[in-house]
Amino acid sequence: MAGAAARLNPIAGKQEKKVGKKMNNKFLSVAIGAAVLGFGASAASAATLDDVKAKGFVQCGVNTGLAGFAAPDAAGNWTGFDVDYCKAVAAAVFGDATKVKYTPTTAQNRFTALQSGEVDLLARNTTWTISRDTSLGFNFRYVNYYDGQGFMVPKSLNVKSALELSGAAVCVQSGTTTELNLADYFKSNKLEYNPVVFEKLEEVNAAYQAGRCDVYTTDQSGLYATRLALSNPDEHVILPEIISKEPLGPAVRQGDDQWFDIVTWAGYALVQAEEFGITQANIDEIKGSSENPDVKRFLGTEADTKIGTDLGLTNEWAYNVIKGVGNYGEVFERNIGEGSPLKIARGLNALWSKGGLQYAPPVR
Repeated sequence: MAGAAARLNPIAGKQEKKVGKKMNNKFLSVAIGAAVLGFGASAASAATLDDVKAKGFVQCGVNTGLAGFAAPDAAGNWTGFDVDYCKAVAAAVFGDATKVKYTPTTAQNRFTALQSGEVDLLARNTTWTISRDTSLGFNFRYVNYYDGQGFMVPKSLNVKSALELSGAAVCVQSGTTTELNLADYFKSNKLEYNPVVFEKLEEVNAAYQAGRCDVYTTDQSGLYATRLALSNPDEHVILPEIISKEPLGPAVRQGDDQWFDIVTWAGYALVQAEEFGITQANIDEIKGSSENPDVKRFLGTEADTKIGTDLGLTNEWAYNVIKGVGNYGEVFERNIGEGSPLKIARGLNALWSKGGLQYAPPVR
């Protein structure tokens, strides 16, 4: 490891200037965010649902390209775990999961895109933190993926633990909680490191692939996606340490409780459907035959239910979500689960009844 880090020291020297520049960019981004915050709050208070209905689609901020979570194909069709969340919101609002347009955002510009009203919601593997919840003027509630930051290294370095990484050059994306967590982890463990910092995810990936750094750090879900895109995925290993809590979920602007509720409950509907055993394939059968009051209320067939109209939607809002994208387990499995190329285990993202943290409040 010492030899690998020494090899990259000239690069690290250049990176000090780059880091300084990036820090200036970060402060500029915060300043811009503060400047547009008032506008963002005004935009949100102007009834986002009405605006969305008027234009006929949900404008959703997503990643520029992260395998399994949000990525366009050659024809420009978007797929992924976060993309399906955008579709779920569209299904709740319009009864049509296709009524979405996607705005690719970087870690640096995602917040200004939401604050300024360029997007209606942000579904971009974004960590819920107190500063984002308060000073940036966003609202989070539903966590669609419980994650944590980790490290990936080439197998050839023969490293088994993150505690063996002292002196390493570490590739990291600027403007993220990842960058801050990295500094905290190495400082608390009295380890030295050379940050190799880039703004765009594609730049970080290319630098690691080219051997410009010894270590790649980001959320573990991102590491699985990145490893899959490397020229020789089997030559890289993800270390066992998880150094942070990264509750990822959708964010909206403060000031519009109705839109906040719709975006939140679209997510809870996915989880509740899995709890009920309702899938995209069997939902019509269950809707026509179930006598369970909770299921009937959820699917909008109970005569006196007003849950949908209280949200500003139809009473079949949850039916439309599941019919459009499936339940949470289906969304997870096809995009990032064991049956997908990423092969990520459910872990903390299993239902609460199966040892995980996914839990939907009562729909009543």
